[in-house]
Amino acid sequence: MQQLRIDSILAGHAVSGHGRPAITFNGKVTDFAGLEAQVASMAGWLAARGVGSGDRVAIYARNHPESFILLFAVSRIGAMMVPLNWRLSEEELAWQMADAAPSMLLYGTDFAAAAEQLGRSAGCPAFEIGAGLEKARAEHATGADAGTGSADAELMVVYTSGTTGRPKGAVLGQAAMRANAEMSHHAYAMTPDDLVLNILPLFHVGGLNIQPLPALLAGAGVVIHDGFDPAAVLAAIGSEGVTQMTVVPTILGALLGTPEWQTADLSSLRMMAIGSTDVPVALIEAVHARGIPVVQVYGATETSPTAIYQTADIATATVGSIGRAGSRCEIRITGDDGTELPVGEVGEIRVRGDNILTRYWNNEAASAESIVDGWFRTGDMARLDADGLYWFADRLKHVIISGGENIYPAELERVLADFDGLTEFAIVGRDDPRWGQVPVVVAARSGQAVTGDDVLAHFEGRIARFKRPKDVVFVEALPRNALGKVVAAEVRALL
Repeated sequence: MQQLRIDSILAGHAVSGHGRPAITFNGKVTDFAGLEAQVASMAGWLAARGVGSGDRVAIYARNHPESFILLFAVSRIGAMMVPLNWRLSEEELAWQMADAAPSMLLYGTDFAAAAEQLGRSAGCPAFEIGAGLEKARAEHATGADAGTGSADAELMVVYTSGTTGRPKGAVLGQAAMRANAEMSHHAYAMTPDDLVLNILPLFHVGGLNIQPLPALLAGAGVVIHDGFDPAAVLAAIGSEGVTQMTVVPTILGALLGTPEWQTADLSSLRMMAIGSTDVPVALIEAVHARGIPVVQVYGATETSPTAIYQTADIATATVGSIGRAGSRCEIRITGDDGTELPVGEVGEIRVRGDNILTRYWNNEAASAESIVDGWFRTGDMARLDADGLYWFADRLKHVIISGGENIYPAELERVLADFDGLTEFAIVGRDDPRWGQVPVVVAARSGQAVTGDDVLAHFEGRIARFKRPKDVVFVEALPRNALGKVVAAEVRALL
């Protein structure tokens, strides 16, 4: 892919697209020329309000074309987008707003009250997405070739939960977007004739970058759903002629569990990507039974996210593998000291390439710890086989993946730290048939008066609902090693 800003690539499709649909949302179809016009007006409006190189613009909304319009617009003027996870609590969002210090906040109607408060606390203006914003920016259209941004600029700050209890803002640049797009084009054999259905949240790089943004950069179309409804998804595949989509195990399980799954018209769907590390083989085989290859992709927010993936030609023969190294990055399996391990040995996955983050926002220590000699340390464990395939093994970080969302115990333990009545506690993941894993508190209490409901109630309003522990298990004492450190594996075994 040429070393162009991503908005310049879009502008090229606006000229050559010949009316080809770019984004379909709520029945409204916008072609590439129309999308480019909206991007141009957004860029002009932002610039007129003083947003420029290096400034941040936050967006707090459910899935909406505005996420793409804003991303392309900040690319044009050299600014940065900060997508906010609407599933987080207001306290968590306020911390991210204070850290990112955006120049303005765009928000969806559903979040008006919270967004206005977030804007006030961060000292930045907030604007509601909708007809009013469209009218305001329509007065600031600029030419397709306008723009002051650089093809090497930083483009997004995406917050990912931190192992120390505070999220970290992964800074992803133009080069990362281009590299990720090229790998997506390779992984899914993507062409301008494809139509991608997106149901994953656009505040995640998984929703934004596994397929939708690469599709637009390839001149292909994207259908956006603002939420997930299994019957609506299956109906859309047939009615819209969807050729590709990305799921996580929870969503795929829900699709397979609907009565419509066996009878739905899936004839247009030539591939399904699944973004997760541990995907139940039974789910994959059920899709394969319908003649649709399931392509597994591995990565992280910090890798934009594509790093390792299967391709359709090997999907059925390599079920359970996370695939081969991406076409635009290098992968190493290493020991603790960074030494590359032989084939067959389990070690940490490290990634090097244009697709990795440039740094963590306002966090030099985390940047230095995570990026070593140009290699990003994922904290995930895998092994490489003789055929060049990677097989996921475990996690160095004690992340809990619940319904496709990362939940970090340290973040939950920080909330529980000021709860009276427990002498010690740890939070670990427990296998769950619906969500994959759920967080559970394992604790020793100072008196029998403390109940599990008391502990769970302490999280109300202080952490996003999806992160809250689902159960409490009381024990006499937590298992510790000779150095007094809690042994997480033994804590999980108690469950």
